[in-house]
Order: sequence, then C-alpha cells, then structure tokens
Amino acid sequence: MRILHIITRLILGGAQENTLLTCEDLIRTYGDDVLLVTGPPLGPEGSLLERARAGEVPTVVVPSLRRAINPVHDIRAYRAIFRIIREFRPDVVHTHSAKAGILGRAAAWRQHVPAIVHTVHGAPFHPYQPRLARLFIAACERWAARRCHRLISVADAMTELLVSAGVAPREKFVTIYSGMEVEPFLQAGEHRHRMREQLGYSETHFVVGTIARLFHLKGHEDILRAAGYLIPRFPQVRFLWVGDGLLRARLERQIRQAGWSSYVRLVGLVPPEKLPEYLAAMDAVVHPSLREGLARVLPQALLAGKPVVSYDVDGAREVVQTGETGFLVPARDWVGMAHAIAQLIETPALGSQFAERGRRLCMERFSHERMTAQIRKVYEDVLKNRQDQ
Repeated sequence: MRILHIITRLILGGAQENTLLTCEDLIRTYGDDVLLVTGPPLGPEGSLLERARAGEVPTVVVPSLRRAINPVHDIRAYRAIFRIIREFRPDVVHTHSAKAGILGRAAAWRQHVPAIVHTVHGAPFHPYQPRLARLFIAACERWAARRCHRLISVADAMTELLVSAGVAPREKFVTIYSGMEVEPFLQAGEHRHRMREQLGYSETHFVVGTIARLFHLKGHEDILRAAGYLIPRFPQVRFLWVGDGLLRARLERQIRQAGWSSYVRLVGLVPPEKLPEYLAAMDAVVHPSLREGLARVLPQALLAGKPVVSYDVDGAREVVQTGETGFLVPARDWVGMAHAIAQLIETPALGSQFAERGRRLCMERFSHERMTAQIRKVYEDVLKNRQDQ
C-alpha cells in the first residue's frame, strides 16, 4: 500500500512514538510505501525527527503546520498537505492529533483518497477548557469525522467520550491500544543498581517516579501537595520526574521554596529508549494527569515491574485496576494519591503483586507488532468496503 501519515508535531510523546512505530512496522514488516508528514517540533518537549530519519521513514516537515490556531499558518499548511497528497497519491491517509487531523482529513476527502483513517490519541476537547472553546473544537471534530472512513481510539474510554459528544456513531470506531517495544521494559530490572547509584539513591530510598511533560493538567502540583504529606512521615521517600516543559521553572521554584530540593529531582528530557533505565530506578510510578487517552507510562511501568498510582481519567482503568495492578484515585484527589503511595511504601510486597499481575496483562496487549497488524487490517477493511460499494 501507499500510506501517508500526518501528525502535527513529532515531539517526544505517546502519540508520536505510536505513529513512528506504526510507520516503521509498515515499511519493514509489510513492505508498504510510507510517507510521514509533520510540522516542526517546536517547544521544549524534544524531537523524534532524527529517530524517524534514522529508522528510514521518509519524512516531510511542513513549517506552517502548528498546534496553535492561526488562520495564515493553517491555510498554508492545508495547501501544503493537499499538494503532498496530490503528488504522493496514497491509498490510505492516516491522521493523528487535532490540527493535523482536521487539515489532513479535509485535504484527503477533497481528493477522494480511497481510505481515510484518524486516530484519537486523546480527546481534543475536555472539561478544563473554556466552554466556547470546547464547543468549537467538538464541532470541528464532528465536521472532520464526516470526512474519514474509520476512527481508531487508543482506549474504549475515548470512543465513549466522542460518541457521547456526537462526534461520530459508535460503529465508526475501533479500539487499538497504543503499541510499544515491550522487551526493553521487561528487561528493565537489569539497570536498577547502576541507575540508582547514578542518581544518588540508596536501597533504603523509596523512589516515586513520574514520566510526563511539565505542562498544564499533568498534575505535578498535586504531586507536590502529596509530597507535603509524605515527606514528614516517610523520610526515605524521593520523587524522580522525567520530562520537560513550559512549567519547569515554576515547579523548580516551588520545590526550592518548600525546601524539598533533596527530595524531588528533575532529570529533564530522556530519549524514549532510555525510559526503561529510569523506570528501573523507581519503586512506584504515579501519573496524576487530568486528561489522557491512555497514558503509555502506565503499561510501561507495569511491564518494568513497577506498581502504579493514577488518577481515574479516560483510559487509565483499562490498565490500572485498584487492588489488582495498582491504585486508581479520583481526579485531583491528591490526598487519596498520597495515601495510595503510603500503602506501597509500607507494604513492598503489595507493589510486587500489582506489578506482576500488570505485566501479564500488558505483555501482549501493548506490543507494537500487534498494534500495527490491527491498524493495517483497518486499512484493508476500509479499502475492501470501498471497492465493494
């Protein structure tokens, strides 16, 4: 097949890793002719562009394709995408993220591309937006959904949310969990001693890790509130944050003012292939994000043998089952989060049981080979149905 993938930014992130792995698999396993179109990786979140090129994924950067709404940039990006589709002549256009999803589907539909597919990595509208912005974005998604043949959700929760918002009928959706390279996480344990020594942790420390952009709605402020409860009660607790973003300076200032610089460590951006090593240094992973599709760090942590504590949002409950693979607590309940972490500190065997059950659940479900096979089956089904019409 000739397959064109379009994503707004190829930064370090779950949607981007998902897309890049899909492109690599389609080329290597199926021999497909794949082209990846992306905007520039602007911002402090890092870039996967070099990995795409090293993996021999043909990539085109459209400078005007930006996340923020800007009529001038958006018109230019649409024209560039339209031109690329016309020249590449794909059998399939597969879009990702809100801006690329709307512009890409519009351009592909206008040119009668045989199969148009969009992946919902996370809902583009959410309760924390201003009401008018939320209504406008939902209306745009309804418009774009009529200009594609199938919608892929990375969690059943995404389908439920978009169906309830009237974006598209349920039969247009299929759930395909976001795949990853499973084996490095299964082998993470071999890095534990070296990484803890490198990071300055002894075996008496209990390291609570977080892997997320330092950005709004990611919940780092709630972790600091929980730290205020935990540090006086458990002097051995430490917090390890992996990621970077717009809020780094503000969060570092809060940590200094609280006198917790020796308790909370920020290591910044880490290449995806290094994440298993950092997970190895952790004793538990907390993910208090207020909106996600299905955060990749949850299965990654369980595969690495780490219990998880997560806010009960979107697709989290499809991986985290309270009392089975970790703890789910209501969104913004930092007290409940602190109590869950305290249980893991006080009962190490409990965390080991959670991680072992979670590892069995995630080993097959989240392999990238399985994901790509399911995605390619969607392409085949759409093309066959279109031919039969």
